[in-house]
Order: sequence, then C-alpha cells, then structure tokens
Amino acid sequence: MINIAITMIVLGIIAGIAGAILGLGGGIIVTPILTLMFGLDIKYAIGASIIVVIATSSGSTIAYLKDEVLNLRVAMFLEIATTVGAIAGALLTGILSPKYLYILFGLLLVFSAYNMVKKLLNKNSKTSQIKNDQLATKLKLNGSYYDKSSKKQLDYNVQNVPGGFIVMFGAGLASGLLGIGSGAFKVIAMDTFMKMPLKPSSATSNLMMGVTAAASATVYFFNGSILPYIAVPLALGILLGSVIGSRIMQILPAKWIRAIFVPVLFYIGINMLLQGFGVKL
Repeated sequence: MINIAITMIVLGIIAGIAGAILGLGGGIIVTPILTLMFGLDIKYAIGASIIVVIATSSGSTIAYLKDEVLNLRVAMFLEIATTVGAIAGALLTGILSPKYLYILFGLLLVFSAYNMVKKLLNKNSKTSQIKNDQLATKLKLNGSYYDKSSKKQLDYNVQNVPGGFIVMFGAGLASGLLGIGSGAFKVIAMDTFMKMPLKPSSATSNLMMGVTAAASATVYFFNGSILPYIAVPLALGILLGSVIGSRIMQILPAKWIRAIFVPVLFYIGINMLLQGFGVKL
C-alpha cells in the first residue's frame, strides 16, 4: 500500500506539471496510465481523473490568479456555455449516437493542431496586432498579462466571441454525452477561435476545468467510483506538481508550449476519430 501511495504521488507530480503547463488538467496522463499500466477498471480511473482535474486546477489557479495571467471574465463567460452544453449532453445520452460526436470533435482537434503548427511556422504572427472586437469590448473580455519569458507586459484583444462560445458549448456537450475531459477544447476555443495568447488560454482553461469537474465530482463520489487510496496520494502529488508547472509555464516561451501541445492535440484527435469509426486501440 505504501508503494502504491508513493507511485501515485510521483505520477501526480508529473501529471500536475503537464496539466498546469498545457491547461489540460492532467487527466489525459493519469487515465491511460492507471488503466494500461496498473490495470485499474476504467470506472475508477475516471473517478481518479476527476480528482486530478480539481487538484490541478486548485494548485495552478492560485499561482495564475496571483500573477494575473488568467482572464477571469472570459472564464466565467465561457463556463456558461460549458455548463449548458454538459446538461444538454447528459439529456441526450442514449438518444444521439456518440460515434458522430467522436468523429466531429476528432476532426476539430486535428484541425486545431494543424492551425497551431501554422502559428509555430509563422514567425510574424502577433496577438497584439488583433483589432478590437465590439462584443468583447462590451463584455470587457480583453486583457493584459506580464510575460516572464519576454519580460514584457502584453495587452491582447479577444476576437470571435460567438465562435468561442459555440466551441465551449460543444466541449460541454462532449463532456456530458461522452464522459470525456474538455481541457483541449477550452484551450482551442480561446487560442484558435478567440485569438487569445496561449499562456492566458492555458491558465484560464485550468480554472474552468476545476469548476466543471467539481460539478460532477459528487456524482462520482456517491456512486463509489473514487478510491481514496488512489485519489488521495494522486491529489497530493498533483497539488505540488501543478504549482511547479504554473511557474514553469510562465517562464517558457509560448512557442515551446505550443510545440508540446500540438502532438497532444493530434493524439487526442486521432484517438477520437478511431473511436468514432469503431476502431479499438
């Protein structure tokens, strides 16, 4: 039991660092490791993943709020879309065939990864050149943050608010209907559609995932899907890892974060496409 606890703490630290940097919550790392390497039933792996997301969000959000990297107004605005989407997804369970959603969201992820590759290759792409958006200005969604890697205060304008809102509704729909995490979609909504810089996108995603996961955590708790001897050491490791990851993210150049994020997006997107077409991994 002690060996399991130590292993979970180490795994939690790694997942927390990765989750805080990429804005993905760490569940993408924990779930496959628990099921494939430790042979844990997927039901309990998902329960542990929920705890992972909440712990990552809690640890990293404190640092991001203190350093004013995340955009709180964007987070609260988009959380409306995610919540409504999640409720709709839960209501559509058993009515709508999941395979079509797997294919749709798989294509969206692959397309977004392709867009990120283009941003990596386009050295002249600058967020500061983006013009004001009337709706974003009216809702006071534009923001500013201090980039520790370039040692500059960067102002940015938010674009295409309806597009980002629709993607976030889709992310909530996928979460409710398919039972998947939607951290990748949150970053995509802000980075690709709303043209926010990657660092505020990742930081804001971390906050939003914690809010979303907390809503469903009670369900997993009462149906017995959360195993304390797995979840508790994982949470301890993740709290430490997410604080470390939030510090690393702020000193990393945005292109490095994007370079790490692209293969992760491709991996999730291709996996979703394969599941949609009925290909078992």
